[in-house]
Parts: sequence; structure tokens; C-alpha cells
Amino acid sequence: MTLSVAAVARRLGVAPATLRTWDRRYGLGPSDHTTGRHRKYAPLDVARLELMQRALLRGASSAEAAKYALSSPVRAPLVLAGGELDRGASTGGRGLKLQEANRRARGVGRAALAMDAAAVQSLLADAIEADGVVATWDDVVRPVMAAIAARWEHSGSGVEVSHLVEQCVLAEVIRATPVVTRPRNHRPVLLACMPDERHNLPLYPLAAELARRGVGARQLGAALPADALASAVRRTAPAAVVLWAQLPRYADPGVVSALPRTRQLLRVFAGGPGWERGVVPQQAERINNLAAAADAIERAVC
Repeated sequence: MTLSVAAVARRLGVAPATLRTWDRRYGLGPSDHTTGRHRKYAPLDVARLELMQRALLRGASSAEAAKYALSSPVRAPLVLAGGELDRGASTGGRGLKLQEANRRARGVGRAALAMDAAAVQSLLADAIEADGVVATWDDVVRPVMAAIAARWEHSGSGVEVSHLVEQCVLAEVIRATPVVTRPRNHRPVLLACMPDERHNLPLYPLAAELARRGVGARQLGAALPADALASAVRRTAPAAVVLWAQLPRYADPGVVSALPRTRQLLRVFAGGPGWERGVVPQQAERINNLAAAADAIERAVC
């Protein structure tokens, strides 16, 4: 059973162009490729590519990794019905623990460890197109980020991988966010992090989902000072404010209580895991996930 370039690229979590480069430069291509035919990888070809990828993850140069892959004995991975390779095959001891995650998450995890930003973005774009921003966040991004965090806690490595994934997620979510020229809500929704909270990435898929529903929102970014938040509320008279706290130490109920009073009703939503163990003021509504948050905000402002 042979696989196409696209299928192998998905398995390894790299861009198809990367596979073509490895073939052209190092001879790590389809063994049965002939002129005029589509490129098809046999199981042993894929096994050699996996050896190269593991060597790269251990710090080898591309040339060193290719030499290792070509000179090492290989065992063909199992091939299941329909041509899919067994994705439970070993990926080395330094991979991410994503066995329970879906195929897209595992692909993103492999691409992230290889520091292949193009592949990460391509896989995220495919996921967003197929399933939407919120499902991609819940089923792909969150498992990958949790696995990266677990790897860091275990080994102290992987910060650079986390940063790369965050930038890729940010780029693709922004790309997928429609421009709302005629919002359904007459007063805006403000999305902001609590003071000193710098983890504002989850607010981007929330903004994207709201925009998809025709709800206009304004991003105020990370670590917004309390006085700046108050000023924004007075200047925009929003219909709703979302205050995100990723960590418990930033979930300060005093910031919510200090929001300025407005003539029209202001709905306040406390979002993020930081609020789970904290005290949410009576005037605020706790939101537990992005889908529920989008539903609650839409009902409140439209």
C-alpha cells in the first residue's frame, strides 16, 4: 500500500514542500517514483522519513539526519485498510503525549516539535475550514498546548515550541476572522485580559466566532490596566465586557466591582480557568468555554 505526498505530509506534520526538498537534496523520496506518475510513498519510504524527523528533533542537521535515515535499518509501519498508516506507531520518546487527541492535533504536535511553522499553519487552516474556529481551538489547539506544557513541566524544554504554536494560531485565527461591517449589536463588546494577565490568545477565537455570528467586538489586548479598562467602558458604553483570567492570581473580583456604572445595562462576563476557583462578583457571569461564551454574549447583546 502506497501513500500520496499529501498523506505522508499529514502523518509527519510537515509541509508537502518539505518532503519534496528532502527528496531532491537527500534522496529520501518515493522508491517507486517514475517520470510522469504521481509520487507514491511505500511503507519503508515513510519509515525512513520518520527516522529523519526523529534525528532532526534530537538536534541533528538536515544532512546528518538524512544520512542517519538512509543508513539505518528500518521496519515498515503497519498499514491499515484504506491506506492509512498506523498512527499509534512510535514517534520517539521526546514527542508530545497526544495519543488521545484527534488526527489533526497529532499532526500539529509533530509539526510543532519539528519547528515547521508552515506545516502548523497549514494544518490549522485545514481544521478551521473543516470544523470552525471554536472546534479547532477545543479539539486541536488546547490539546497541543496542554501537551507542550506537560512536556515543559517534565523536562524543562519546549518554550520555543509553545511560542511558535501560539504565533501560528494567532495568524490563522485572525485570517479566519471576518470583518463585521454591519454588526447586529448596536453597542460593542469589549474583550480584555485582567490586569497583569498576558495570556490573551483565547480571546482571538472568541472574537472570530462572534464575528462569524455578526457580533462586533473590540480587542483590548493583554494585561489591560484597571484604569484603562474603566476608561474604555466610559468611552464606548459597551453592551458587554469579557474579562479573561488564565491564572487564579489574576482573577481579581475587585476589578469587576470597580467598573464604572453606565446608563445602559452592562453585562460582564468572567472567562478563563483563572476564575474557576475564585470568587466571581454577583454582577458578573462566569463563562466556561468559548462556545458557551459566544452563545451567552450573543444573547446578551443582540
